[in-house]
Amino acid sequence: MAPRDTTLFYLVLCLGQKIEAQDGNLSIPTISATPGSVIPWNESVKILCGGTPESYLYQLEILGNSTYKVVEKKLGFQKTAEFVIKHMDTNTAGRYQCRYRKQYSWSVHSEALELVVTGLYDKPSLSTNGYLVVMPGENVSLRCSSAHISFNRFSLSKERRAVLSQHQNGGRWGDFILGPVNLSFSGIYTCYSWYSGSPYVWSAPSDALQLVVTDTTNQDYTTENLIRMGMAGLPLVVLLVILAENWLGRQVPHKEDQQELPELSCSRQKTQTEWTFGLTPRVTR
Repeated sequence: MAPRDTTLFYLVLCLGQKIEAQDGNLSIPTISATPGSVIPWNESVKILCGGTPESYLYQLEILGNSTYKVVEKKLGFQKTAEFVIKHMDTNTAGRYQCRYRKQYSWSVHSEALELVVTGLYDKPSLSTNGYLVVMPGENVSLRCSSAHISFNRFSLSKERRAVLSQHQNGGRWGDFILGPVNLSFSGIYTCYSWYSGSPYVWSAPSDALQLVVTDTTNQDYTTENLIRMGMAGLPLVVLLVILAENWLGRQVPHKEDQQELPELSCSRQKTQTEWTFGLTPRVTR
């Protein structure tokens, strides 16, 4: 082999080793769903797979029969690929993962994303035996119950995202304990019932309950600040009232001046009349 060819061969070999080393450090892709992972029947959902700006191919997969199968591929340099499921049903609900391709290598798979379709059974009811306005550090007890059908699974959801699941052997309710709570626990909660044999097919959502975690310490500070501002502005209000009264007092004449004005006018009119008829006005002594 000629020296020139040998040099070129080693350059290509080193470049390939460098590319493989870089590809071995590919970041783990991210996967998420919007507006959430709990989707009503026949509604749409977007699945976002995040990689790197240099990624030119993204692949979405769903778990079926213990193995993942390809759902869709997106070609083009982009940091995040968007996959749209137009109609959620029992076939599109399931466990998803994604990965991306950069240069000559695939990244590892993302963490699993579980998409649930709801509305297949009648809605349960969600209730509490305590208060829905609580302080930080307290616990909140919620019960999800089915009126007519026995289920072996109940799930609690906050704003279309699964929070907790409860196992029941043929029961009609599941109890959930939230806490110790903080301000992030505030929100709107619903619950669902389902069977363990169909983990991605749930009932219709229960009526919503709104949980409010309030920090009275901050509220006390706010009230105190409002009181201080009111006390600071009170002297200014009093001063404005005094100035207004003083100004009005100068504009309106006194009662004594109002009574003397007609008499003076009549006296002047009488004097003018006497001069007109050639009379000498009498001088009052």
